[in-house]
Amino acid sequence: MASTVETEASAVKLEGRSPGRLMWMRFKRDRTGVISAYVVGFFFLIGLLAPLISKVYGKNPYTVYADERPDLFDSAGVPVKPNGGISGDFWFGLEPGNGYDVFTKLIYGIRTSLTISVAVTLAVVVTAILLGVTAGYLGGRTDYLLGRVIDFLLAFPAQLFFIASMPVVVSLFVSPRDQTPTYVRVIALILVQWFLGWMGLGRILRGTALALREREFIEAAKVSGASPWRIIRREILPNIVTPLLVQATYLLPNFVTAEAGLSFLGVGIVEPTPDWGQMFSKASTQLVMENDITYMFFPGISMIIFVVAFNLLGDSVRDAFDPKTAR
Repeated sequence: MASTVETEASAVKLEGRSPGRLMWMRFKRDRTGVISAYVVGFFFLIGLLAPLISKVYGKNPYTVYADERPDLFDSAGVPVKPNGGISGDFWFGLEPGNGYDVFTKLIYGIRTSLTISVAVTLAVVVTAILLGVTAGYLGGRTDYLLGRVIDFLLAFPAQLFFIASMPVVVSLFVSPRDQTPTYVRVIALILVQWFLGWMGLGRILRGTALALREREFIEAAKVSGASPWRIIRREILPNIVTPLLVQATYLLPNFVTAEAGLSFLGVGIVEPTPDWGQMFSKASTQLVMENDITYMFFPGISMIIFVVAFNLLGDSVRDAFDPKTAR
């Protein structure tokens, strides 16, 4: 009798552990993944609260302190105090030249880069789902045509395409004689990165959908009279969450670095709008390299920490969903 009660209790206990709960339990046991999640969450929180932090700090990233307080700079525009002018008033120092506050420029730069990268990632995920899953499930001519489109777009050299197409996309919204608003540059960055960013994920989801459409539960849904759209929505999409979530955690940091690279080359975000890539571009100038090498430290360390943490988080999410891949 006691054995029967224990068996029933253990069965109830096992029934309460859904796949999602088991994944969460495995993830919580991964210390690296948990720490990485906290680090990534910290960056997103900093970006979200940048205006509030700036208000409490008492400064903003747009004030030109070289004009407001010229006593802080020498004749070359370099902060007089050592280490780029780091002090109690300016926690991360001042930017050589214009004299922007580095701390507020950094946190607003995080906000800009993450906003653009999250928008690109969402657009890429939606496009990959619509085209990749559709091609994989329907097969036949649809799969052939979409497959050839993906192969064609994958042949483009992405970075060169980004650099060459940014001015073209911007010119579609604004005349070359007019100053380009920041929101136009943001839209152009999102469109350019989205156009050549979805194919890798689309191909992965196509392969997953191809494998799933041969499964018994899909055949059962067909026999019951379910439409292709209902089968995709109710049967296939829930089963591609794992590869989708894992790949998304790898895509976002790639888009962060790509956006920073475009701004570094002068075809992305430009001053006075704060941006990580723009800070790297400023740090590479002769004035900064010769007089204030500490200026590169803060955006460089921030970028490294964020990208490494997000990649480690992606590895941990993958291992949590599929423990067979765990090292």
